[in-house]
Amino acid sequence: MIFLRADLLLMLSGAPPEGHVFALNMQTILSFLPHLVNFALLAFILTKLLYKPVKEMLHKRAERVLDQLNNARDEMEKATELKLQYEQRLKDIEAERDGIIDSARKTATDTSKSILADAKKESDEILARAKVNIELERERAKEELRLHIIQVSSAMTEKFLVRSIAAVDHDRMFDETMAELEEMAWRN
Repeated sequence: MIFLRADLLLMLSGAPPEGHVFALNMQTILSFLPHLVNFALLAFILTKLLYKPVKEMLHKRAERVLDQLNNARDEMEKATELKLQYEQRLKDIEAERDGIIDSARKTATDTSKSILADAKKESDEILARAKVNIELERERAKEELRLHIIQVSSAMTEKFLVRSIAAVDHDRMFDETMAELEEMAWRN
């Protein structure tokens, strides 16, 4: 214990202990006391005058930052919602485009089938009319040939009969032949 008291005495005497920069003596404590009081007074004044405004300013700043964060979050949600709407619209547009393309393809297919069917029908009608016309022409040619043959045979018969039959017989045969020809013409 003596040793402790010796240290205390050395400190109080003003001589700094060995290895220390200053001695903690009464004079140091007394010179330090006004600084401590000034510091406490300054801290008290600054606390009373500046603490509330600074605290309020920091609080407002924190609120402003929170508002900005909330606004940013809201804007992000709106942007996400708009993005989803945009993507949905793109999907709808793609689906509509695919529907229009499918509809156009179906319409084109139906139209081509209709055109082909109409063309086939028309070609069948033309072919049928051509067959009818050919048959009519054949019948007309037969009729003309038959009439021509009749005229030629009449002419030949007439020449033959003129030479071999007398005038009286000639008139009678002419009338019979004409009657037969008229009868044939009415039958056909």
